Amino acid sequence: MRLGFLARNMGPEANTETLVEIADAAEAGGLDHLWVVDHIAIPPDDAEGSGGRYLDPLATLAFLAARTRRIGLGTAVLILPYRPPLPTAKWLATIQELSGGRLLLGVGAGWMEPEFRALGVPRSRRGALTDQTLDFFHRCFDDEVVEAHGQSFLFRPRPKRPPIYVGGGVPHATARVLRSGDGWMPMGDPAKLGPAIATLRDDAQAAGRPRPEVIALGGLELDDPARARDQIAAYAEAGVDGLIQGGRYPDAATARRRVDALAALRADGGWAPRGAP
Repeated sequence: MRLGFLARNMGPEANTETLVEIADAAEAGGLDHLWVVDHIAIPPDDAEGSGGRYLDPLATLAFLAARTRRIGLGTAVLILPYRPPLPTAKWLATIQELSGGRLLLGVGAGWMEPEFRALGVPRSRRGALTDQTLDFFHRCFDDEVVEAHGQSFLFRPRPKRPPIYVGGGVPHATARVLRSGDGWMPMGDPAKLGPAIATLRDDAQAAGRPRPEVIALGGLELDDPARARDQIAAYAEAGVDGLIQGGRYPDAATARRRVDALAALRADGGWAPRGAP
């Protein structure tokens, strides 16, 4: 089980000191990946917990890439209908190039109506726009000569395409995994995730697709290591390959303690699916 931490790039905790503290602790502690989220235009009546303050996820990952050397860096998730495909593909390729291939691309279709309205993007088209953008990303990373709007251009740099994890629930997200993704990024109780993961992998096998990886967003009880180990074992038994620890924290010191606790679990490795040898 690979373990990662969701760094809050929102609210007052989204500051240089806290992000650096988290990145340094996660890298030194041996965590597998570090993640950020995506919002662009939070309305005043829905700003509890963030105050509407959000750092751009791709700019934040570029900053973290310069601070770290080993740890994976991901979006959980990047809302594709919010962004023009070509400049976004350039951002992704640049982070992937400069980080040495450490980018993990979690993607989603979005849900917040006021954000779509602020961007002038019809919410009703979010699924189609997500699929079109994913198709464009594949073309950019598959061939350095790409065409858009009738114009051919060179897509350089062209590092190895980052793995794509589709966020959301069944059936839309899992169907998108089979069409365009490398894995699924769900939330929820591992007992409920297990059947959906098994179905996804059976469908992938039937379609001749590689086994989809599953990285889930959750919340381990880090103050109780024994309980946290049981929780990790339950996710592993459900078929989850990686887990992202989320949750709020008030300051850099608290975030550091949580990262250290997660790193201790990562180093311990004292869990296994029930019934495993």
